[in-house]
Amino acid sequence: MRNWGKAPQILVALNCVCFSVAHADDAAPATTPVAPTVTPAPQAPAATAAPTPVTPTASETPAPTNASSAMNPTVPTAATGADAARDALKEKSTDVSSEKTLNEVFKASEKTYSLNKKGQFAMNYDVSYSFYRDSRIDIALSADSSSLTRLRIQEDAQHSFGNTFDVSYGLRDNLTLSASLPLVYKLDTLGSKTVLGLGDVAFGLRWQPIPLKRGLPSTTLFTSLSTATGDSPYEINASRDLSTGKGYYSLSGGVSMSKVTDPIVIYGSTSFSIANRISGLNQARGDKALSSVAPGNTLGFSFGFAYSLNYDVSMSASYQHSISSNGRYAFSDGTAVEPAAQVSSSLNYTLSLRTSPKRIVNVSMGYGLTEDSPDVTLGFSMPLEFLGLAKE
Repeated sequence: MRNWGKAPQILVALNCVCFSVAHADDAAPATTPVAPTVTPAPQAPAATAAPTPVTPTASETPAPTNASSAMNPTVPTAATGADAARDALKEKSTDVSSEKTLNEVFKASEKTYSLNKKGQFAMNYDVSYSFYRDSRIDIALSADSSSLTRLRIQEDAQHSFGNTFDVSYGLRDNLTLSASLPLVYKLDTLGSKTVLGLGDVAFGLRWQPIPLKRGLPSTTLFTSLSTATGDSPYEINASRDLSTGKGYYSLSGGVSMSKVTDPIVIYGSTSFSIANRISGLNQARGDKALSSVAPGNTLGFSFGFAYSLNYDVSMSASYQHSISSNGRYAFSDGTAVEPAAQVSSSLNYTLSLRTSPKRIVNVSMGYGLTEDSPDVTLGFSMPLEFLGLAKE
């Protein structure tokens, strides 16, 4: 994977191609169907005019369609007028309401809460950036622990750029299958290290067990399998290489709920993830060799709200929190280390813009609140329609 190159030109070219495809979809002229020609029905002969004619308006006299209706015109009553008014005020299925608009924009930015209709493809392109900096104290003691042999501060600063293609397909109206293909570029400014390669490919499934009813929250169950296709951090030379993946398989599942209360959407989710144990390693860690890793389990939750400013613009804010525990690192000399639980939390803000009737783009920004979280994250996502796979 690390033979892809050391420069980010590939990512720049990939972004240009995706933006060009999106612009081509918007710029393509829509074909306007030609209405068929309707031959008018023959009209009844006009009646003899009275000596003093009074010309009625179109709203007062209905146009006769045949001779019998011309002889016996229908006189509108108060009841028929009220029914016509009610029919005119009824919301059509094609009308645009603020609730529908808000729900559409919300699901475009939060994929965990969205489902595809049966037989519908959806493609999405995400660009992400994160910055992480940390300072660690490296201490080494003598064999009898009576003297200090090494004391130094290790600085770590990494810039990570990601390009991810998400593809989803509706197996049923309430069941959606998804897959994501990430391409990762990392830059370590302190160690002068770079890497470009494939990240961890993931597959997911989203299911809505209860049909959506007006006034009730939407509930979606989801599960995902993350593979280890990226470069493992436990199999590289940590002194001169960087990883593009986490190095192990993980299976997660959870539930998400959302409720539209115009003009906002309130949402939240919780998930639990398990990971497989990695063995057969031989990575140098100081004066020891790492032989196996048990990543442990992760419990996470998130909640937030989205607010619609108008038909074209909406904003959302969310909080994410996760706790990872039960990790264990074993070395070839028989020793093992069980680190403390890792706590990651962040605040995220998303701005959603409708650039066309069928396209919504999202710009996001996040702040890490703990040492185990990236300091800053930025993101941009947009839908793609490529080779006619995406359907309305």
